[in-house]
Amino acid sequence: MLQRFLQAFGAFLLLVLLGVGILSGTAVAQQPGSAAPAGDTAPAAEEDPYDSLLRLLEDESLRERLVEDLRRLQEGAPAAEPDVHEAPLLNAEAGEPLSLSRRIAHFTRDAAESAFDWIEELFEEIQNLEIAAAADPENLRVLGLFALGLAATIAGTLVSYLLLLRAARRAYAGLAERATAHPGLALRVATVALAGVVDAAAVVGAWLIGYLTALFVAGETGDMETHHALFLNSFLMIELVKVLLRFILAPRFGALRPLPLGDEDAAYWYAWLSRIASVLGYGQLFLVPVVHYDLSVAAGHTLALVIAATALLMAIVLVLQNRKPIQRWLEQRGERSRIPFVHSLLLLLARGWHIVTIAYLVMLFLVSVLQPEHALPLILAATAKSLVAVLLGTMVSMALSRAMAIGVRLPEETRRNLPMLQQRLNAYVPGVLRIVQLVVLITVFLYLLHAWGLFDLVHWVTEGGGSDLLSLAFTLALLSLGALVLWLAVSSWIEHRLNPDVSGPYHEPSARERTLLSIFRNAFTVALSVMTVMIALSEIGIDIGPLLAGAGVLGLAIGFGAQSIVQDVITGIFIQLENALNVGDVVTVAGLTGTVEKLTIRSVGIRDLHGTYHLISFSQVGHVSNFMRGFSFHVGEYRIPYREDVDTAIERLQDAFEELRNDPEIARNIVDDLEISGVIALGELGVDVRVRIKTLPGLQWGVGRAYNKLVKKHFQAAGIQIPSRHLTLYFGNEKEEGPPRPLPGPAAG
Repeated sequence: MLQRFLQAFGAFLLLVLLGVGILSGTAVAQQPGSAAPAGDTAPAAEEDPYDSLLRLLEDESLRERLVEDLRRLQEGAPAAEPDVHEAPLLNAEAGEPLSLSRRIAHFTRDAAESAFDWIEELFEEIQNLEIAAAADPENLRVLGLFALGLAATIAGTLVSYLLLLRAARRAYAGLAERATAHPGLALRVATVALAGVVDAAAVVGAWLIGYLTALFVAGETGDMETHHALFLNSFLMIELVKVLLRFILAPRFGALRPLPLGDEDAAYWYAWLSRIASVLGYGQLFLVPVVHYDLSVAAGHTLALVIAATALLMAIVLVLQNRKPIQRWLEQRGERSRIPFVHSLLLLLARGWHIVTIAYLVMLFLVSVLQPEHALPLILAATAKSLVAVLLGTMVSMALSRAMAIGVRLPEETRRNLPMLQQRLNAYVPGVLRIVQLVVLITVFLYLLHAWGLFDLVHWVTEGGGSDLLSLAFTLALLSLGALVLWLAVSSWIEHRLNPDVSGPYHEPSARERTLLSIFRNAFTVALSVMTVMIALSEIGIDIGPLLAGAGVLGLAIGFGAQSIVQDVITGIFIQLENALNVGDVVTVAGLTGTVEKLTIRSVGIRDLHGTYHLISFSQVGHVSNFMRGFSFHVGEYRIPYREDVDTAIERLQDAFEELRNDPEIARNIVDDLEISGVIALGELGVDVRVRIKTLPGLQWGVGRAYNKLVKKHFQAAGIQIPSRHLTLYFGNEKEEGPPRPLPGPAAG
């Protein structure tokens, strides 16, 4: 585990080396106004003042600044301090703040023009090199002596360093054997520290020998060329950095290694980090200044950029090569952590640590190239600000993710009164939290750009149009949130009214109340959505007057073209207001009888006795027959033969009703006593007697079926035969045999 931690530490050390190298070399190379040090053989050429004046007049922003300064001087006020990093934020013609899009356009235009001018200047300086003068024998002799002196300094430094390093390695080996023989902690710490001192002493000794060589061997005695000093200083800095790497990694002596890291991994990290340190250090601290002073400023700029880009590519390759090992190590550490925040943070970092590291490397590269003079303090401050911003943003984002995972949990009483409220909140709250998460991500990203000097967040918020955008976003967020809260409140109130389990003054809602409240909820949702969209468009700046006028004309056209739909809606509204039918009622509508299953503002859906579903528009409804209002009647007409006594039959009908009322399942559906209308007709087959049983609405059919069963039972027990038509069959005979004989059986009724 600790091995992977060392790899991560090596990646961080790589970032520091990359920043230091780019800062040191690029800041020196990008100062065209600085004079060459004393003793330099080729000082930088001074810029033509006419050329500078011409560039000043051709640049619109600089020309406007010059005019403004002249006006201030004329009025007696001091001229404004020039700020070469300030972007054009004001419109020169109107004096108004430029929009973000125009500022981006200005920035890209200036960057393109600067790149083109830089390339053009580079080619001009290459063409203007006096190759013929450089080929002069005297110049060649001077150049040869200079090269020999520099070579002598380099050779003396490197040879002495190799010899001293060899002696230091022997001391390393002895210290490693001693640390292995005596594994005590105090002795081990002292041995490791002594090994680092010996290694650093070898570097300092070689550096001193190189200085003596430059003073007394190369060139004139007691006189040192600037190039020699540049090399020696870069040698000291880079080799001391390598000493630090060897102190931490100890690639050849595992006993002196402070951390438990394998020999192969230690050698791998030391090789990569030392290469990057050498490329950055010797390139930016030695080669770039030499090219800058001896050839041209543009050539120095180019070489510094190439060296920085090479080191950046090497660092990115190193990060990508170690993506999986460090990811596995972070995941293992995250799984073992018992702190929820640390657990989530490590797992999140495991998935994207390489992206964060590469972004940080690229940011170091950009800042060092674009602002070399202020790069070091800017990088230190920006790194600290970035760490704080990313940490806070991660904490807020993880808290929001945890809230989305947990969801909304309402109290038991609230869930009982409003059973759908928790489900609705859990459907909308995660979406709102995701939007907040996106806002946090955008805020952190903009703050990171501001911290690295790539975007002026404060100016954009105060004067650059950001305040208007933020105000608009805040207004739209409040509008959407208010509409959502209002819709939830109305829906919850409707749900409360329709909940049959709610205790208090409300009783079980009627079918009419359920239907009307459902229609009201749909209409309220549509109206609220339209109003919210209209207000949002108005806040954005869109004139909604033509939209309202167009909607009115369109509504009128639809009204004329869809008269049946309008008739359906109007008829449906009045049918609902008059409580003619509700869901669950048994009705007869447009000649169809069945149970109402669906009811909207323009149609009704009916399921008949055979299971067929009928959808009937209200424009086709002339009248409505509802079997479910208040109470119902079972009307029975029973026929008895003429030979039977009517009073006896009525008594049997009353007995059947009394037995029916003794059934508890049926009795609770009966509202009143049996109504006997008496004889209503003298028919062909017998006497018709009518009775009527008053029941609860919709239960007359079940009560009637049970009563008919009991009537049949009591008539049969009393010997009362219910008359019906009979058929008598005769078999034909010959005429002489007499009339046909009927079959035995009952006579025709």
